[in-house]
Amino acid sequence: MDESLLHFQWRYQHYTLNGLNTTKGETVEVIDPGLYNTDSGPDFSNAKVRIGDTLWVGNVEMHIKSSDWFTHNHQTDNAYNNVILHVVVEHDRTAVTSNGTEVQTLVIPYPNELVQSHENLIKSTEWIPCASKIGIVDSLLINSTIDRMQVERLEDKSKRVAELVSQCNGSWEEAFYRDLCRSFGLKSNALPFQLLAQSLPQKVLAKHKNSVFQLEALLFGQSGLLDKAKTDSYAISLKQEYTYLKNKFSLTPIEPSLWKFMRLRPASFPTIRIALLAMLAHKSSGLFSQLMEVKNIDDVIKFFAVEASDYWTNHYIFGEESISKKKRLGEETIRLITINTIIPFMYSYGRSRAKADLEANALAILQQMPPENNTIVRNFGALGIKALSAFDTQALVHLKTFYCETRKCIYCPIGVSILRKQL
Repeated sequence: MDESLLHFQWRYQHYTLNGLNTTKGETVEVIDPGLYNTDSGPDFSNAKVRIGDTLWVGNVEMHIKSSDWFTHNHQTDNAYNNVILHVVVEHDRTAVTSNGTEVQTLVIPYPNELVQSHENLIKSTEWIPCASKIGIVDSLLINSTIDRMQVERLEDKSKRVAELVSQCNGSWEEAFYRDLCRSFGLKSNALPFQLLAQSLPQKVLAKHKNSVFQLEALLFGQSGLLDKAKTDSYAISLKQEYTYLKNKFSLTPIEPSLWKFMRLRPASFPTIRIALLAMLAHKSSGLFSQLMEVKNIDDVIKFFAVEASDYWTNHYIFGEESISKKKRLGEETIRLITINTIIPFMYSYGRSRAKADLEANALAILQQMPPENNTIVRNFGALGIKALSAFDTQALVHLKTFYCETRKCIYCPIGVSILRKQL
């Protein structure tokens, strides 16, 4: 038996509404099932239940067996003292709070019909469990689900941001710098870029922001890539400068073998990305504060419109000349950096500082950006769910990853709608 199905049954009141009685024979009328709680504590809060002639407002806890109350040690937990009703399938022991009060018990039948419908859904071998049934779901519900998924995704990313800020001793600027560096590496080189940023604090770069040469010496030196660089006059000069700066700041480079070049377009080589990062640090001051103030995606694209230093015009790696071409970040890369770093930090910073305008602006920028093109987005499109912006595509990625792949259909509004139509 699955307790989560009891939660579903209570939440949507899929049980016999007439003749409900407590184990002591008092009538029960459910006026409001309450708010579902997915964190610790009772399963539902602020429920309104009339027991006999008395209206109760408080929490509801649910178990398969009423003795599970004691198995979970709720009788010693003050958080359960405000439980007004214990809803169970099998009553074998009366629940008692930590202050000695007996809790009224209501027995409801286990939802066997719901069990079968739920199993049919989660055992589906389709791309998503409800692929063949999603057509019966109202489009307004699908749209509201997309809105909810995007907010959930940003909330999850905000937790990651908060952890990173904590690791940086409360410095939003340092945390943002580290995450921005990670985004520069995209999927292939995210880890070495992250380690590079951790090994080279932003305050060290700031001391030399007026010299692109010194910034490159620091970044390339710390990357370890100078050790494997083919010799030319520029690489030699960078090595010499880095040796001085390394001793000055007591720096330790990261392992150069972490960097990946294979299967990357030359424009995406880590050498080019590091050179662009150096130029960005040179051309801008207050990366975090400036990017928190952007109003639209065009502002972001302009901010990142930097070119790598002259050496990289005819190089992709040290010591090997190439056809002359200015090296810049492509707009697609800038949009990915925006999605992965700028938006989460803007939303999280707005939330932490009670700045609703920043939270709203983060969502607005996502809505301004064109939809991403990936397998998840294309497959949802084939089911009739078209993404109109990056806001939609990020929401669909969250839906697929955290609900469809984990078969959490009873927590997904779309899954709930399908299950309710089958009961």
